[in-house]
Amino acid sequence: MPIFQLILIAVIQGITEFLPISSSGHLILLPSLTGLEDQGQLLDVAVHVGTLGAVVLYFWSDVRQGLMGLLHLAAGRTDTPGARLALGLIVATIPTVLAGAALHFSGLSDTLRSITVIGWTMLGFGIVLYWADQRGTNTKTQEDWTAKQALIFGLWQMLALIPGTSRSGITITGGRWLGYSREAAARLSMLMSIPTICASGILLGAEMAVEADPAVYRDAALAALFACLSALAALSLMMRLLKSVSFTPYVIYRVALGALLLWIGYTT
Repeated sequence: MPIFQLILIAVIQGITEFLPISSSGHLILLPSLTGLEDQGQLLDVAVHVGTLGAVVLYFWSDVRQGLMGLLHLAAGRTDTPGARLALGLIVATIPTVLAGAALHFSGLSDTLRSITVIGWTMLGFGIVLYWADQRGTNTKTQEDWTAKQALIFGLWQMLALIPGTSRSGITITGGRWLGYSREAAARLSMLMSIPTICASGILLGAEMAVEADPAVYRDAALAALFACLSALAALSLMMRLLKSVSFTPYVIYRVALGALLLWIGYTT
């Protein structure tokens, strides 16, 4: 694959993965709207792994706390912040893993990869994000996260299996709906991406790797590197902006793009 297309795919993934505007939707749209060769699922997995590296690096203190919490959970302890964080991440991931496996093995996931589906989810869930962000209070922080609330986050996250929904967008929506501050909702959303990306990467990567041409591995490694770098930049910018800016700019983008995609989908 040409290096230009690899960089384009990686930058799109890196920028959109943690912004509430749907990375998977943009990756699906890229070949549809530009005429470029479809990058395939292996490269999709590679750029997701790149963004996984970015979130681990950016939130390393939380990641380290969660890893220590796993050891505490293994010992039967849930009385430390790390153990509660680890337990919450496990609980929040279960609904998405179960629903994602069902969609994947049933073949339904492929039927959802259309411009009209992405248009409706981009538009509809953008409005839902605006509603939750405007009505949401700022009473809860990361320390208030319980297993019950993690499950609710996980049910919101499950909706992101529909292309165009945005995993970060829908989990931030759920967080704001529960009363978490913008920064806390975004932080928990980003941390939730770690086990989710790991699970999808293992499922899809194992299948694709068996069939892939060796040259694709080089492309995948480059794409992962560029995705990691662009994701770090986007993540850093968004977390800084959340201290003074709402999610409204992202909502405007989603609504405008959704309307455009629906017009394209129903007129061509």
